[in-house]
Amino acid sequence: MIVLGIESSCDETAAAVVEDSSVRSNIVASQLAHVAYGGVVPEVASRLHEKSIIPVVKRALDSAGISLQDLSGIAVTRGPGLAGALIVGLGFAKGLAQVLGIPITGIDHMEGHLSANFLKHPSSPIEYPFICLLVSGGHTHLWRVEGVGRYELLGQSLDDAAGEAFDKGARLLGLGYPGGPAIEAAAEHGAQNAVQFPRPLKGTPNCDFSFSGLKTALYYHMKRLPSPITDEERNDIAASYQEAIIDTLMDRMKQAIQQTGLKRICAAGGVVANRLLRSRLDEWAEAEGLVIKYPALEYCTDNAAMIAMAGQLRLAAGQVSPLNIDIRPNLSLADQVNA
Repeated sequence: MIVLGIESSCDETAAAVVEDSSVRSNIVASQLAHVAYGGVVPEVASRLHEKSIIPVVKRALDSAGISLQDLSGIAVTRGPGLAGALIVGLGFAKGLAQVLGIPITGIDHMEGHLSANFLKHPSSPIEYPFICLLVSGGHTHLWRVEGVGRYELLGQSLDDAAGEAFDKGARLLGLGYPGGPAIEAAAEHGAQNAVQFPRPLKGTPNCDFSFSGLKTALYYHMKRLPSPITDEERNDIAASYQEAIIDTLMDRMKQAIQQTGLKRICAAGGVVANRLLRSRLDEWAEAEGLVIKYPALEYCTDNAAMIAMAGQLRLAAGQVSPLNIDIRPNLSLADQVNA
């Protein structure tokens, strides 16, 4: 099965071709125009998607060495995301599917991140059931995964997502955008125990997360400091703040293992590109005899290969979307499961 994936939920115009879990191409056009604003501007994003979608899809097909007629189906992000951005990708995918007479399936962006784990190990597939930590700019979830579309929500953030905590923290520290890589870079030169930040919900019996209190603690810590702070001080604060976020994520993961007794773990989403988080996960898995997998770095941040992979799984299970499928800007994998 050869699936074209299209992703346009935020500020990346992406297209990819996946054949039987193997990535044949993965093209991502980043919208650097947003850097000047310190965040994504929806109107700018949708205009840039309109400009990029056709050449990006063409590059994906050319790089994969295939034509449109070779496609078995199309997978496209329908939400969550920016409405104007989603419309561009879904509208293009629907038109293409209709012209080619092939099936289309609308994908939840977070299910795409979850499915990215299947891309890294096509010769050694993940065995169900497993626990997956989904941690991105807008979501922080812990899932028990039983099969395609068979998810049990174990825990989620009660306020800010971990990615939001990184972005807001970077803004308070006067670092760049996006916040995760900016804080990680500064933290490399700082001391992790320089500031004692809180670990909200750590040690509680459920698997939920909370990061708003951590962000507030950083805000008040910065207010107490004389301005301007030195680079050394900024690095120490960044390292301590990053440590608090990762420590919180690890604590909730450990609680999920204790609660379920499962030994297979996956992690996905943009925050999983953080090298310290990966190192901590590896150390923990080795110490506890756990099997842990996460996507290659290029499949952690927003991309279309993960959407194509999710589409392959859905299409293989006979889950095809109608051509009148619409965008869902507030789509939530958690809401679908709880409905």
